[in-house]
Amino acid sequence: MADAFRRFRVIAKVPESAVITSFHLRPVDGGPLWQAQPGQYLTLRVPAAEGSALKTYSLSGDVQRDDFHRISVKREAAPAGSAVPDGVGSCWLHDHVQEGSEIEIAAPRGAFVLDKHCDRPVLLLAGGVGLTPLLAMAKVLARSKRRVWVFHACENGEVQALGGELKALAEGSEGRISLHVAHRMPTERDRAEQRYDSEGLIDKALLQSLLPLDDYQVYLCGPTPFMVAMYRLLRDLGVARDRIAYEFFGEARALEKLAEQPVTRSKAASRAPKAVAGLVHLTDPEARAVAERIVPLAEPTAPATEGGAPVVFARTGVTKPWGGEAKTLLELAEEAGLEPAFSCRSGICNTCRCTLVEGRVAYVEEPLETPPDGQVLICCARPEGRVVLEL
Repeated sequence: MADAFRRFRVIAKVPESAVITSFHLRPVDGGPLWQAQPGQYLTLRVPAAEGSALKTYSLSGDVQRDDFHRISVKREAAPAGSAVPDGVGSCWLHDHVQEGSEIEIAAPRGAFVLDKHCDRPVLLLAGGVGLTPLLAMAKVLARSKRRVWVFHACENGEVQALGGELKALAEGSEGRISLHVAHRMPTERDRAEQRYDSEGLIDKALLQSLLPLDDYQVYLCGPTPFMVAMYRLLRDLGVARDRIAYEFFGEARALEKLAEQPVTRSKAASRAPKAVAGLVHLTDPEARAVAERIVPLAEPTAPATEGGAPVVFARTGVTKPWGGEAKTLLELAEEAGLEPAFSCRSGICNTCRCTLVEGRVAYVEEPLETPPDGQVLICCARPEGRVVLEL
């Protein structure tokens, strides 16, 4: 497989807030930019203790018109006194990469993209730095005829990034784009300069007060607690599962499972007294969120069939026929009750790599870096006949 990476030069490094910086990237080889869809991400090869690591960051610019790729990255420093290490990719970018630096980057990936064939009104719900892919969507939507509502929840104006770009899109849309910013803990400057629309957290009453009844297509991105809270609100408001698209780092249906857990009450952005008793909890919207994969939630489908070729998980002694809902060997292992290690679920990080003892596989999504002979990335592979895995 040819090297999937190209070298890009940082042509601009732009602070966007106290914690978020944008990097403008242009190919060193002088060739054209990769074509990207709004919502996709780039994969960067960054220095690490053991050679290098692959880190992904959403494109935050206008992917149809910019003459450079832009990523906007939050610096993920470890808490003081903590044994947890600093974020490898984000701290390297913030602390060591400067204008003129060169970075190895792979082409845009990801299925969390704006549906260009849909004409429904759009609801973009962003928590903290989860705004980045949604901003890319908003820039493209600004040139369409679709009605758009954007909600951005963040801690305060000091950490909020790219708010000026959102405001400019809304002001230039002739009323088609509505923007609402909620600060959980606004500063005195935020209050003096009116840098937000509501104080506290986004709740059901706030959404009901601002959103007309309609059949929305929803795009959701942010920290896990934010997505769980927003998913509950959307379902309570009657939004169908297949109208909610989101980036989520984990098991395919984990968001639905998390949404079923008990909630904690907290302060609502709307401050509507009647809504407080039923408030859905939302923790700090600026908490770390690594989001790699879109999972459009769908209604349950038919149960798995049992007629496929057997897949043997040798270490545990479990055998399960291929078929049914599973699209990859990782999903089949999870259906069988196993808990194999994984991270990106899209052939990038190699966390799920295991030994292929017997049989052959095909990749439903080509790995970014081909694994060694006899190894397989189960997150993006399916069996071709009987397969035995050391799992």
